Amino acid sequence: MPRILTQDLVPGMITAEDVYTYNNQLVLLKDTELTDKTITKLEFYSILSVRIKEDSMVAVPEDGEGAGELSYSQKIKSSEEYKQFKNDFDNTVESMKGKVGDIVTNKASSISSEDLLEDTSALINEAKSGFHVFDMLHNMRNYDDPTYAHSLNVALICNVFGKWLGMTDRDVQALTLAGLLHDVGKLKIPDTVIGKPSGLTDDEYDLVKTHTIEGFNILKQYELDDRVKNAALMHHERCDGSGYPMGLLGNRIDSFAKIVAIADVYDAMTSARRYRGPLCPFKVISVFESEGLQKYDSEYILVFLEYIVNTYLNNRVRLSNGMEGEIVLINKLDLSHPMVHCGNRYIDLSHEHGLYVEEII
Repeated sequence: MPRILTQDLVPGMITAEDVYTYNNQLVLLKDTELTDKTITKLEFYSILSVRIKEDSMVAVPEDGEGAGELSYSQKIKSSEEYKQFKNDFDNTVESMKGKVGDIVTNKASSISSEDLLEDTSALINEAKSGFHVFDMLHNMRNYDDPTYAHSLNVALICNVFGKWLGMTDRDVQALTLAGLLHDVGKLKIPDTVIGKPSGLTDDEYDLVKTHTIEGFNILKQYELDDRVKNAALMHHERCDGSGYPMGLLGNRIDSFAKIVAIADVYDAMTSARRYRGPLCPFKVISVFESEGLQKYDSEYILVFLEYIVNTYLNNRVRLSNGMEGEIVLINKLDLSHPMVHCGNRYIDLSHEHGLYVEEII
């Protein structure tokens, strides 16, 4: 049975075997038909690939936009701010290829943080004047070069996250660099494996999993903040010991790696896919609340989720029962279930079993 990279999974595919985390925690059973929700769950658990039954392989739509996020997504993508941001984002990705490529091939004798982050800093400043940077990133698509685009996304998220945590400017810069370079080890993996359109062999799958160690080995020779190097090595570690490559517990994981891990998974879960538009942030936050508080350091994850939710305060939303209203209050003890004003009713979703925010409109 072919092994398919999680980023290439499509609803309708069927698992050919039980899916486990790196410490043997069961995530999905064999014969599970994948849905958008289960694919999101796989991304949350950092499952790199899944064995899929060959007769369930589903063709990927050329440019799918899920009905759920269409109106809000299109509102963002039709704005002049987004168009300018997207153009500059694409140019930054192209610039990154040369600069980061020189690091991977040892052509760079040193790493200049200021030089690497010049374009990234400009994007952050640009996003402040328009839609929130997270809305911009949720709508980005770059399937031809996912490693560079994803790394830039994570760098931008880390920049904002560091400020939310009250870090000094120097630490924010270092954290942004950690986000930019966290997946540098993937550039040591042949394109024929990372971008393989068909299933991976077991040897290829094992090769992909080495990207954290490869990244650390690339960066260790340079004069960089040790936290940047450790983020490359440890960003797939989890506080409960379920991560890789070493299965470390929380007190042994570098603080930057813990922060980059949150940014990394959040970007993977919310980014637009070929078969749908960007996933509603409240659905992603719900997964973090139900399954992630043991895996991520509470010092960081609770701050991150609360700030994310508050960016959507006063936004108009559609609930899972079809009702529409405006978010008027965030429940700090249940962030994914805010209070929504619908007509002449105030609905506290934390008290309404099975009712949730379906989409932002």
